[in-house]
Amino acid sequence: MNQSAVLIFCLIFLTLSGTQGIPLSRTTRCTCINISDRPIPPRSLEKLEMIPASQSCQRVEIIATMKKNGEKRCLNPESKTVKNLLKAISKERSKRSPRTLREV
Repeated sequence: MNQSAVLIFCLIFLTLSGTQGIPLSRTTRCTCINISDRPIPPRSLEKLEMIPASQSCQRVEIIATMKKNGEKRCLNPESKTVKNLLKAISKERSKRSPRTLREV
């Protein structure tokens, strides 16, 4: 009786260890909880991340990492200051580009 109980326990353990769990939570999970509308000078930025909308989060998220202290701020993608910031950064990138289509 003792051997059969151990055998059944081992079989149950082996079958359960091979299964993967399915997440039960169907709620959306966005990276940004608090969104800031404060203006940020482009020179104080270390990195700017743009996370597109997906199944896990229905909105576009923009995360700014500051040079000075590494602080991360979530920015409102609909705000005028953030749109101007994105335009300024894209202009900087186009100026840094060494080749244009005519040169290629």
